Amino acid sequence: MDMLNTILNLLIPPLTIIFLFLFYPFYLLIKLVICLHKHLRFENVAGKVVLITGASSGIGEHLAYEYAKKGAYLALVARRKDRLQIVAETSRQLGSGDVIIIPGDVAKVEDCKKFIDETIHHFGKLDHLINNAGVSKTVHFEDFIQIQDANIIMDINFWGSTYITYFAIPHLRKSKGKIIVITSGAANIPLPLTSIYSASKAALLGLFETLRVELSPEIKITIVLPGVISTDMTTHQFMDKYGSDFILSESVSKCAKAIFKGIGRGETYIEEPCWIKWMFLVKYVCPEIVDYALNYLYVRYLKPYFKRD
Repeated sequence: MDMLNTILNLLIPPLTIIFLFLFYPFYLLIKLVICLHKHLRFENVAGKVVLITGASSGIGEHLAYEYAKKGAYLALVARRKDRLQIVAETSRQLGSGDVIIIPGDVAKVEDCKKFIDETIHHFGKLDHLINNAGVSKTVHFEDFIQIQDANIIMDINFWGSTYITYFAIPHLRKSKGKIIVITSGAANIPLPLTSIYSASKAALLGLFETLRVELSPEIKITIVLPGVISTDMTTHQFMDKYGSDFILSESVSKCAKAIFKGIGRGETYIEEPCWIKWMFLVKYVCPEIVDYALNYLYVRYLKPYFKRD
């Protein structure tokens, strides 16, 4: 076995380079044709049933509005019932023919089963599942008072999407539906002060990339990797320093519109704003440069304002 790996170590690098030079232009041409095809066959979501977690604010709220404008039926999930009622009423006014709210906590497996059961009981089907619920915490890893305090981040960001997806799969298979999961650019870029948050989003990325293979072709999966978006997820400490108009942030409504368009085209990945995909490329090709740049930014701009006790 060691001999085989030694041979592969010698052969794979030059073969990969040859493959890229010879076949990559054809690959790009095929992607262009597929992209044009997707633009011409935008999905009609009128009458389709869409379940959105974390729908009381932020990206989830504004995705609800985008679906409502196109006549989709909505099942809105979040912990804040009062906020859900407001989002539901706005969605009805925008054009959704039927909206239900299901208050609960995605970190609880029994609640996740309830979300799916009540949606199916009311609508009789499920077409799109949007895993959006999430929490963020900007903190040095060593500054958790108890390391188990980090569990809630993983429970909501990772297990919340995992639980509800598990219960939704049989119904999505029947409708040949879609799963949309909101991860984060932090899943690919090692942003300082976001260690557990980044880990939870990276776990989501790995899970749903694997499920895409397992569930194809019955269920399509779109993975969304947002950059800095002006939502409730942005921590108060960060906002106090840089303000809600932080130069690199994008408005939540613009982000939701881009995500909705990408879902309608059947995109595999949606990076928003789209320039961050080039940061991912640099990370893969020149990881040391990205590490150096992030370390410089952290020491120069962030560390003085997030001093450890």
